[in-house]
Amino acid sequence: MRDLWIFGYGSLIWRPGFTFEQAIPAILHGVHRSLCVYSWVHRGTQENPGLVFGLDKGGACIGRAFRIAPQNWQATLEYLREREQQTMVYLEAHRRVRLLDDEGTKVRAVTFVADQKHEQYAGALPLDKQLQIVKGAVGRSGANPEYVLNTHAHMKEMGIKDQNVEWLARRLAL
Repeated sequence: MRDLWIFGYGSLIWRPGFTFEQAIPAILHGVHRSLCVYSWVHRGTQENPGLVFGLDKGGACIGRAFRIAPQNWQATLEYLREREQQTMVYLEAHRRVRLLDDEGTKVRAVTFVADQKHEQYAGALPLDKQLQIVKGAVGRSGANPEYVLNTHAHMKEMGIKDQNVEWLARRLAL
């Protein structure tokens, strides 16, 4: 049996919440990390939405690929679907990612891509608007600034540079 791989690019980088055998930096082409999803549950409410990361069309995204042992597949997928799909704003996708290991190994991974047709899809908001939304939102999983700052800190730890996330983090840390 083959292993299952999960590609994480936001909070999964720093809080996966599932058992994994290996976690390796990886790159996914064709999409990029963006605060393009209004959060009605985890980092905001329907009345006062926050913003969370989604994979949006174009570019590439460096994140973390998690190898899941076959005996943990079902439980891991159920957990992720419960966590990520509460409002069905993401499309579950199977994409080829390249591990940033010595061999550049390519694997198929499950990931969650922003559904541009969903009412929670925010698109490419100006940075000052993103900052305004993030600063004022709190959801079931906590304050929206904490989410952005944690993601930024772990991206930095992994050597991932993103000018937009860095700009937001500098202003949120004030």
